[in-house]
Amino acid sequence: MSMAPGEYVSVSSQADTERADLDIERRELEQDTESERRELAAIYMKRGLEAPLARQVAEQLMEHHALGAHARDELGISETLKARPIQAAITSAITFSVGAAVPLPAVLLSPHELLPYVASASALFFLTVLGALAARAGGSRPLHGALRVAFWGALAMLITGAVGNLFDTRS
Repeated sequence: MSMAPGEYVSVSSQADTERADLDIERRELEQDTESERRELAAIYMKRGLEAPLARQVAEQLMEHHALGAHARDELGISETLKARPIQAAITSAITFSVGAAVPLPAVLLSPHELLPYVASASALFFLTVLGALAARAGGSRPLHGALRVAFWGALAMLITGAVGNLFDTRS
């Protein structure tokens, strides 16, 4: 459950930054509309539009919704990409709970003397499978996703084990 509040705090900080950036942009639009229009046109020229068309697009978008155009094209903030702390916290809580529950049957059925090995191996196995599934769902190569998650998962387990041994947490 610690992941959900951590995710909430992290995404809330991102949302705070987005709000602050939008406040700055709002003030800039109020103080110097023409400069902001040129700035937006320059963004479109960098993306490949010719100068006259870039100016025309900037002007029309600013007439329609100036702050929205700057938020999206200058700051990279859109309704679909907007930070959502509650959604992130719930998603994190659910995914980490499911991820923690998946290796439990293997752990519950293993002999006591093999418990550390079974727990590590099953967790790493399921991390690898879930990494492949997540990559595939995201349109990426499953092998790449599987190897990335397996590597970082194994590294995290090794570091956790090393710290545990350092502080002799088995007693």
